[in-house]
Amino acid sequence: MAKATVGAAGIEYIQGAMLKPKKENGHKHGNYLIMTHRSAPTTNPNCQRIYSKPVDAYDRKTPVSSDETLARNRFGAIGTAVAARKKNLSTIAADTAAFNAQKETGYKTFRQYLWHVCADEYDQSQG
Repeated sequence: MAKATVGAAGIEYIQGAMLKPKKENGHKHGNYLIMTHRSAPTTNPNCQRIYSKPVDAYDRKTPVSSDETLARNRFGAIGTAVAARKKNLSTIAADTAAFNAQKETGYKTFRQYLWHVCADEYDQSQG
């Protein structure tokens, strides 16, 4: 839902979805009402915008392609491998040492490093 900031004069700004369609008896009623607040510095005084989107704005219009299915499967497999590798006591010491050795020039977080390692292993196993 939306986040609002309230000041002395009332609501200063609202950001997020103020209204979402209500699903009732298998179909939806209403529209999406979304407000945005630009927080980047600018000279334009108009920093609040409101958008109204139809009920089906976020429904997929096209079927899932085979390339997208492969990408989803790859992402899921690599994510599962990363989670398992983070808990694997037999590889954690070697992974930590390898991560620390490349930290200055490569991946900045241990999760990024493991994601890279597991992605390479997955890609090699898939041929």
